[in-house]
Amino acid sequence: MSYVMGVDLGTGSVKVSVMDREGKIVSQESSSLSLNQAQPGYSEQNPEDWVTATTVAIVNLALKDHIDLNDIEGISYSGQMHGLVLLGSDNQVLRPAILWDDTRTTEQCKEIMDKCGDDFIKITKNRPLEGFTLPKILWVKENEPQIFKQAKTFVLPKDYLRYRMTGDLSMEYSDAAGTVLLDVVKKQWSSEICEKLGLDISICPKLVNSVDEVGTISDKYATFSGMSTKTKVFAGAADNAAGALGAGILDESKVMISTGTSGVVLKYENQTDGYQGQLHFFNHSIPNEYYSMGVTLAAGHSLKWLYQTFGNDKSFDDFVKLAAKAPVGAHGLIFTPYIVGERTPYADSKIRGSFIGVSSINTKADFVRSVMEGVIFSYADILKIYHDHGQHFDTVYSIGGGAKSPVWLQIQANVFNTKVSTLENEQEPGLGAAMIAAVGVKWFSTLSECAEKFVKKGKSYWPEPESADKYQKLYKIYSQVYAQTKEMNHELIDFRNND
Repeated sequence: MSYVMGVDLGTGSVKVSVMDREGKIVSQESSSLSLNQAQPGYSEQNPEDWVTATTVAIVNLALKDHIDLNDIEGISYSGQMHGLVLLGSDNQVLRPAILWDDTRTTEQCKEIMDKCGDDFIKITKNRPLEGFTLPKILWVKENEPQIFKQAKTFVLPKDYLRYRMTGDLSMEYSDAAGTVLLDVVKKQWSSEICEKLGLDISICPKLVNSVDEVGTISDKYATFSGMSTKTKVFAGAADNAAGALGAGILDESKVMISTGTSGVVLKYENQTDGYQGQLHFFNHSIPNEYYSMGVTLAAGHSLKWLYQTFGNDKSFDDFVKLAAKAPVGAHGLIFTPYIVGERTPYADSKIRGSFIGVSSINTKADFVRSVMEGVIFSYADILKIYHDHGQHFDTVYSIGGGAKSPVWLQIQANVFNTKVSTLENEQEPGLGAAMIAAVGVKWFSTLSECAEKFVKKGKSYWPEPESADKYQKLYKIYSQVYAQTKEMNHELIDFRNND
């Protein structure tokens, strides 16, 4: 037998999947990761934990699932984006990694725009936001100068993991774009941005394509893990780019919506103009192609918060099913999912969520449904940007936690007034990583050819005309809430911070 392996390095866990030539997951193991959130707005991890957790999962594939690791022809990666791993002269880690959900860098984001202006958006196709890597680099430079003086280079989480498994130190383009230090169209680090911000461009690592072979499993890691030094290693992709591969988003007629803790709306692009910073615009894992995306910061997190606060008398699944007992519009109750701030279309770390229209007739079922509807309305905000730019699509592929509830899927179809389809595959980023490895070892000539074999379509949901019409009216009301509550929320945040 011969297999490929996809490693999905997330924030909460590492999942390692072994797949055969038919695209079937033969075996899968995971290992959990912990976060260090020492104060509000901080989120860090120890990079060594990524290596240990991945190795535990790989060893369990052999010991528990009886996978012969010598049969792994190729391996590739999907990784959490934007996390800063600073390395010293001997490639040693200088400090804990600052993760994508760390928001300490508001001042650095302002500094970037003050010094670079609109040229920054022209070069990177993005606005600097707290989650991106470049503001984190500046934060360390300004707040931990003794550490920064030791920095030789930086990489992102999956790139560091790959380095530890191969000895190759490089970064591929889909993750490099998410640093907002890359000239996205020219596919090179921006010397202009580095100069304006006082950074030596030599800190930026070597760039490679997602599908490039970067080496084999090193002798050291083979001894450590039991893997073969003959296994070929391919660069991999940022989790959203890999997820798009695993969802089969390989042309402009499809959009992917992924509902996890946060929510992502992602579209394949073959144009290079971008969206003037309204949406993220990154290099794809497909060479010389691109993808765009918008983010709802608290998608699944909003529903989890509601459940943890008010739903402890039921299982989570039963709690979610309550939504089916409430009508469209939850008896006039609207929720805005800004409970940890928002990114798209409002890059606003101070905005907070609202329930609008609460009355004595509302039940727990109404609150559950309104949260689900509010998250979908937030996705509609992102889709509206595409529509306003003349972009069209015929299918939305829904993945993640939001794809497990038929009620939520039907709400999506009705709010978007578009067909919504699911996938049988449940590990799209890991699947995308495995697809990169499968193409790398020449099982397939292209990623599109691989997708035809590996990506399994699921059930589809179609808009219901009466409900879709009601949601269009509700969405117009929802769209007013941000502007009407922005100043009040900002004042409340300042009040809380000074309390």
